Amino acid sequence: MPTTKKLYLKILFSILLLSAFFSCDSKKTEQSVPHKNPHEITFISVSDIEGNLGNYRIIKATKDSVFAEKGVTARKTHKSWASAIHPQIWKKLVSSVHITDLDHIKSSPSQQSVGGTDETFQIRTPKKSHIYVNAYADTLHYEQLQQLKKQLDKILPKEYQ
Repeated sequence: MPTTKKLYLKILFSILLLSAFFSCDSKKTEQSVPHKNPHEITFISVSDIEGNLGNYRIIKATKDSVFAEKGVTARKTHKSWASAIHPQIWKKLVSSVHITDLDHIKSSPSQQSVGGTDETFQIRTPKKSHIYVNAYADTLHYEQLQQLKKQLDKILPKEYQ
């Protein structure tokens, strides 16, 4: 057999071998573990932000912790606080929220741009994130958000309520 023919066979064999090598992925694809309940609440955030001086209060809570911050941007003041929370407190906190009603809550126009205060709620589930601005105008569904806010205030130190 001539050497050029052997060279072509070697190149062809090398290309086939390399393509087979690169097409085989030795890594197993990681599959995300689905949540036990796609409707469980995983994150809550409540914020009050004012337009004039930039007063703000932001509260964020998860199953294991709560974080609060407040301040006035015009005066450049800022305070923050964080703490772990007990699973029973988390259950009590989210018990006032009815997941089936979240899609029906209506937001209202922002008041911050005209010197007012915007109250914003964010409630996350593994399936969806729900965000409401000034939902207090929705008298039919706001009660559960108001209860959630009261439960959060019970967890916070007085200076953050």
